[in-house]
Amino acid sequence: GTWVTGSAHIITAVIGSGVLSLAWAIGQLGWIAGPAVLVAFSLVTLFTSSLLADAYRHPDPVTGPARNYTYMDAVRAQLGGRKVHLCGLAQCINLVGVNVGYTVTAAISMAAVESSWSCFHDGFREEDKCDVSSTRYMIIYGCVQLVLCQVPNFQKLSWISILAAVMSATYSVIGLGLSVAKVAVNELNEGGGTKAATTTVGLHVSEGHELWRVFRAIGDIAFAYSYSTVLIEIQDTLRSSPPENRTMKRASFVGITVTTLFYLLCGCVGYAAFGKAAPGNLLSGTGFRQPLWLVNIANICVAVHLVGAYQVQIIPLT
Repeated sequence: GTWVTGSAHIITAVIGSGVLSLAWAIGQLGWIAGPAVLVAFSLVTLFTSSLLADAYRHPDPVTGPARNYTYMDAVRAQLGGRKVHLCGLAQCINLVGVNVGYTVTAAISMAAVESSWSCFHDGFREEDKCDVSSTRYMIIYGCVQLVLCQVPNFQKLSWISILAAVMSATYSVIGLGLSVAKVAVNELNEGGGTKAATTTVGLHVSEGHELWRVFRAIGDIAFAYSYSTVLIEIQDTLRSSPPENRTMKRASFVGITVTTLFYLLCGCVGYAAFGKAAPGNLLSGTGFRQPLWLVNIANICVAVHLVGAYQVQIIPLT
């Protein structure tokens, strides 16, 4: 692989459906802290990614004869002892949680497409057809992953990561475009405008509730940048000339830069569109309703993207 395929793997792993909840996260933090936290986590991720890229070869990051093919191999070579088991346990718990989240989110997006076609008929809303279960879509999603997991070499799935990265860009651009259109016509939700600081404590928001939502928002942003547990596996797909660590650092810079730009645009513009009533997901629930066909395309892109993202995240567990 090259820095292009590496960047595709990184974008696939980093940019998830969580980008659609960034408007809500920035809504909890405000115009000042929200973008600042986004940029801060991007810099932290870039710095740690640079450190991890040098851990692929051992003992020298360029000429070291021993290669660490997985994250666990790198931990074993650099730390050793009981720390290997502790890091491995943390990695597995994280990856399982991420993949469960991918399964649920993909199923919700697919169910949202069915719900929109069933719920709206001849221009009228039929409430009795709006409630669509996502359980069967979880089963379908799982069956697709079982088939893809039979591919013997991760390098052969590069096209899936590239497709998933394109899908990620597509639904992010659609969400961004719908938000821009909403701002342009000044259609702020009934929840009201925006603010520079966090949510004002008042009759309906206690101090404890406000603090909880702020920490949730910071956690959502931090989680949106996590891909360190699969970085070594991605680096292992790269060719050895130029040195893998140099290529990986370039891929990380490109991937994280693209990710941050998407996050800032989607989060800030989405917040400007919805104000304090920004939904947890721009493309479902209380998010956009029209144009229905465009929202459905975005939800389909979410599902396709998470098919590829799941493969990137599941490799260390197989």
